[in-house]
Amino acid sequence: MNHAADASTPITPSSRGFASDNYAGAHPEVLGAIAQANVGHAQAYGDDAWTERFREVMRRTFGERTEAFPVFNGTGANVISLQAALPRWGAVICADSAHIHVDEGGAPEKVAGLKLLPVPAEHGKLTPALIDREAWGYGFVHRAQPLAVSIAQSTEAGTVYTPDEVRALADHAHGLGMVLHMDGSRIGNAAAHLGCTLAELTTDAGVDVLSLGGTKNGLLGAEAVVALNPDVVPGLDYLQKTNMQLGSKMRFLSAQLLALYDGDLWLRSASHANAMAQALSKRLGALAAQQVEASGTTGITIPSPAESNVVFATLTDEAKTRARSRFSFYDWPDDGSPLVRLMCSFDTTLDDVDELVRLIAG
Repeated sequence: MNHAADASTPITPSSRGFASDNYAGAHPEVLGAIAQANVGHAQAYGDDAWTERFREVMRRTFGERTEAFPVFNGTGANVISLQAALPRWGAVICADSAHIHVDEGGAPEKVAGLKLLPVPAEHGKLTPALIDREAWGYGFVHRAQPLAVSIAQSTEAGTVYTPDEVRALADHAHGLGMVLHMDGSRIGNAAAHLGCTLAELTTDAGVDVLSLGGTKNGLLGAEAVVALNPDVVPGLDYLQKTNMQLGSKMRFLSAQLLALYDGDLWLRSASHANAMAQALSKRLGALAAQQVEASGTTGITIPSPAESNVVFATLTDEAKTRARSRFSFYDWPDDGSPLVRLMCSFDTTLDDVDELVRLIAG
């Protein structure tokens, strides 16, 4: 049976939700930038004015040695970054909750041809001591050689690394001869929370290569590999092509990235999403206190602080059912757990937050 919609099938807006910032649409300013780039002809494969301007912005943002390569998605950015950082016998130490380990279908191992060495990490954050759990076996031919560390900013648990914490990891990794990669799919949210610049979280803290996020902060499928220390990640231009991440009409990727990073749109959007998560966390905390006062018990707990644009909370089955009558969100893990992930986006509103809390309260 053919389940494809025919031309008469109406396309209607879906319900709003807290499932993922990937569910949100593209920011109007980004759509405007795409339209403005859609003029005449431009050279293909990155030899266009928009891509060159984007690279200038990246050098201004991260440092004069920076090299930048627009790609289609975060998995592609991570694969290319790590592939460039490692020889074929190399391995990457990461948190056991890391996106590269849990949510990328094995692409870093299958496509990049490397080995991941996941380490259990509280709140998704590595430490030098945790790195040492897998940083061994050098020169032992039977073990993949740990030659890179990958951290997520912000983490899958919604926590963030401070610049000092990143610097401690970089110094430790470099002392062991390893490259430090940052999966920055939500780096804007981390920088907004900490009140620091993108460079302070990366170049200044010793990060070697960055997967620069865009889609989760309002772009229409555009990310970038940003080499902060190009000496240790050679061949990125070749790997961009061989990993099918070289866009022929790259001006439309670069125009989006320019809209986000050549100015403060990245900060405005990330700050708003963070603020919505803070409001949601506070309202859920207040609701839990009210329930305890009224009945001596509550099904709501918030096990970790909201440091970016996500809130983790436990809810009863009844509360989840009520909330899902209007909003989408994930159980975390996706197995009927009482813990849920509530993700805010650049277009989340206080009305959304208040309505969600009202439904949870019953």
